[in-house]
Amino acid sequence: MASAALPEAVEPGKKGNVRFAFACAILASMTSILLGYDIGVMSGASLYIKKDLGITDVQLEILMGILNVYSLIGSFAAGRTSDWIGRRYTIVFAAVIFFAGAFLMGFAVNYGMLMFGRFVAGVGVGYALMIAPVYTAEVSPASARGFLTSFPEVFINFGILLGYVSNYAFSHLSLRLGWRVMLGIGAAPSVVLALMVLGMPESPRWLVMKGRLADAKVVLGKTSDTPEEAAERLADIKAAAGIPQELDGDVVAVPKKQNSGEARVWKELILSPTPAMRRILLSGLGIHFFQQASGIDAVVLYSPRVFKAAGITSDNQLLGTTCAVGVTKTLFILVATFLLDRVGRRPLLLSSVGGMIISLVGLAAGLTVIEHHPDGKIPWAIGVAIASTMAYVAFFSIGMGPITWVYSSEVFPLHVRALGCALGVASNRVTSGVISMTFISLTKAITIGGAFFLYAGVAVLAWVFFFTFLPETRGRTLEAMHKLFGATDDDLKPQDGATKDKKLEMAATN
Repeated sequence: MASAALPEAVEPGKKGNVRFAFACAILASMTSILLGYDIGVMSGASLYIKKDLGITDVQLEILMGILNVYSLIGSFAAGRTSDWIGRRYTIVFAAVIFFAGAFLMGFAVNYGMLMFGRFVAGVGVGYALMIAPVYTAEVSPASARGFLTSFPEVFINFGILLGYVSNYAFSHLSLRLGWRVMLGIGAAPSVVLALMVLGMPESPRWLVMKGRLADAKVVLGKTSDTPEEAAERLADIKAAAGIPQELDGDVVAVPKKQNSGEARVWKELILSPTPAMRRILLSGLGIHFFQQASGIDAVVLYSPRVFKAAGITSDNQLLGTTCAVGVTKTLFILVATFLLDRVGRRPLLLSSVGGMIISLVGLAAGLTVIEHHPDGKIPWAIGVAIASTMAYVAFFSIGMGPITWVYSSEVFPLHVRALGCALGVASNRVTSGVISMTFISLTKAITIGGAFFLYAGVAVLAWVFFFTFLPETRGRTLEAMHKLFGATDDDLKPQDGATKDKKLEMAATN
């Protein structure tokens, strides 16, 4: 179905006082620093790990990308954990797990211990990636949700930049000590994060799911533009949670079918979804898949190798140029946060992917020319390769990077949101793992220029998918989002077997 046929998104209202929601979003999104730091620091630390431990290229590929596979455990566990203990304590739990992983990596004495540390850190990253956008979307008013839900990507970029800076700062230490300090110091942010998050309120939607209406009203009052909006949001959340509107009080009994509906969630989202729910699921999974399949981790994780192929040889120059990539990504992600609620998701996303396609073709062409002249430097080709790399990360950061997390946290209905977002993160991390664990082998098979031509082709497919499949979500409340995909309110109402049998009997009678 072409997106043009869909109803247009409601224009967002005037931004009111969103300072409290802003503070909550900042704290929740800081969990994304953990993933960003790991990606950034491994790009440089890998140069020294390979020398110190004497590992092969294949072992290095696995070491670089395996964290993404391990994070699947955390992302799936986070859905159930966050429904059980709440969004806030799940963020604290993620920070604790990552702290343990960073500690193990910093004190690793061999490849096996380093891999175990990455396993533990990966579980923490999976938790963080799933819970940060969910919490932020649930606490944000519609008028500022795009701005606030883009924060996880902002902090991923900030973490990448910190990782690059750590590479540069500790590269002068001894070979045995340098990479261990780079990895181990990543434990520090997780301690600060765990302490700060304890001051956050719980998600109002989780509170309603647990029947704690009074607590939910307090949070909604602090995170809505007006009292009227707070009341409207509460009514929408109650309807989505299956709580009758007339049922009121500080704490109410939630229908048992809501607390034991895990099988129903899997059935509605995976096993027998409606056409609208199927489209929501494909949109959430597709945007995560294409974000990674278009090669961002190949550029970020292996940027020293890419720049080395472009003719930059010394470690200091490699790490310095890599830091420039981090600065570029961080600056442009900040631009994107201010455009999401003004320009909209679709225009930014399509412009971003279009720019990425052009940049990838330029990078591939530059690297191909350099490869065909191994005996002499080609200044213009080197310039094209470096400029294309900077342009690529800039275009990625202004659209594809933040909108992936914003969009996937918006489109899933409340009762399937935790599982839907967990599946999205799984798609993201599996694809990222495949890209990062095959890049070196791919460049040996089809050359480094050929690899980026391949990523450019994937980006073209991504642009077509986004243009034809993803509607604009700007300004919609989370509870009304399903209508963009053709679903009705009746489609999302929780129903037990008796209710369904009665409806079928009535339909047969009529």
